[in-house]
Amino acid sequence: MKKILIFASGAGSNAENIIKHFNNSSVAKVVAVFTNNAKAGVIAKAENLGITSHIFNKTELIESNVLHKINEIQPDLIILAGFLLQFPKAIIVQYPNSIINIHPALLPKYGGKGMYGMHVHEAVVANREVETGITIHYVNENYDEGAQIFQNKVTVLGTDTPEVVAEKIHSLEQKYFPIVIEDLLK
Repeated sequence: MKKILIFASGAGSNAENIIKHFNNSSVAKVVAVFTNNAKAGVIAKAENLGITSHIFNKTELIESNVLHKINEIQPDLIILAGFLLQFPKAIIVQYPNSIINIHPALLPKYGGKGMYGMHVHEAVVANREVETGITIHYVNENYDEGAQIFQNKVTVLGTDTPEVVAEKIHSLEQKYFPIVIEDLLK
């Protein structure tokens, strides 16, 4: 059975969806959730599903304390699901092509530092894009620049607000993220 480790900073809806998907899987299981936010909703969601959470601060992430915990777990795949800090090079080097992220836009558009969540959806609407979507990609040293694994699109209507776009993107994330993860682990 392969082991999945999830990093999240917020509410944890994608993490919860992934945990539930793999609860009945013969391919892999989520073994832990790591978060840099002691007030993150992902903690309660994970614990309600029987998954241990590890809370750390930015210094612990940079100084390899988190890397030591990861090494104890020996995950087959590390998933960033709404994780807002830049991932350290030391972890990326030790786990090449084993760390993936989901981004709420069609990269390379609307990627990079500061482009997450509603910031992305507001930019999509402000620029009158006719489509947007999700990109699942490998993580490298630069925000949102790792090799792409999967993209899926939705139409953006002229009447769509950033909140409506966010709902469309959330539906794509919920539908495709667990499936893409499972395909990577097969």
